Amino acid sequence: MSSMQKWTVSEPYLPISGTLLEGPFYDKSRNEFRFVDIWEQKLYAMDLAEGPESLRVLDTSEAIGMTANIASVSESQKEHIIAAAKHGFALVNRNTGELSYIARPWDEPDKLKRMRFNDGAVDSKGRLWAGAMNDPKIKSPTNEGVLFRLDPDLKLNHMVEQLTIPNGIGWNLANDTMYLTDSPTGRIFAFDFDESTGEISNRRVHFDLGEPKEPDGFAIDTEGCIWSAIYGAGKVIRIDTEGKVIGEISLPTRNITCPAFVGTELFITTAKDDTNDEQFPESVRYGGHIYKVDVGIGGQPRHEFIIDK
Repeated sequence: MSSMQKWTVSEPYLPISGTLLEGPFYDKSRNEFRFVDIWEQKLYAMDLAEGPESLRVLDTSEAIGMTANIASVSESQKEHIIAAAKHGFALVNRNTGELSYIARPWDEPDKLKRMRFNDGAVDSKGRLWAGAMNDPKIKSPTNEGVLFRLDPDLKLNHMVEQLTIPNGIGWNLANDTMYLTDSPTGRIFAFDFDESTGEISNRRVHFDLGEPKEPDGFAIDTEGCIWSAIYGAGKVIRIDTEGKVIGEISLPTRNITCPAFVGTELFITTAKDDTNDEQFPESVRYGGHIYKVDVGIGGQPRHEFIIDK
């Protein structure tokens, strides 16, 4: 891999002053960029041909951690995307923001209250993976987190337990390794991945940040490198296939949550920050916005969730 590359972003692309912006997603078929505000229960979408003035916002009534497209087989499905929402996996109406659950792992009222779903991704066979965690509005995160896999027949599978804040999920170019972030540990884990069955095994550490900050969401480029948002550190780092840092994007605010590729540009979500200091003198001003930067390489295609039922 090449030597260390660096980029600096000084101004937001979309200055919307959100609280916890997450789940950036480029819908290539519509040339649309969307993202969520988890804490404010909002879904944003923007026509990239028209730019920031086309930004639309929908109230979703519940927190959403991430969204994905559906491989539509009916007219009604074309009006929906799928989301990892507060209580499980839900269809979301693109026009109204209305949620309708299709898979919920828990029925107990206490657990429904204290848990919420977070980040996720769709694999090459149309299975949706997403992690659940303690809802920080209710309880500080513990190791009660779980990674789930939702299959096209809508069967829900428990895949990994005793996680704290499950975040970025993705696959290598050969599609035989799955990556999973558990943010408070500072680590991105790797698993052997069986593409045909969706089974994972042989958990190991792919990357250890080694500092008291948290890797958050990530995107993977066409060379198989991970672009990981580092929450609390004001940067996105590029990690090569050997687990070495080979690139860094510096941003003017501390809490960076997730990047997503739009062509060769990275669109980056951030969260609100209530503190300024010498390292981030204007973090309060610059937190909770969308940033973008051209990094000269594209991202892996985003797969669609398949519904067989």
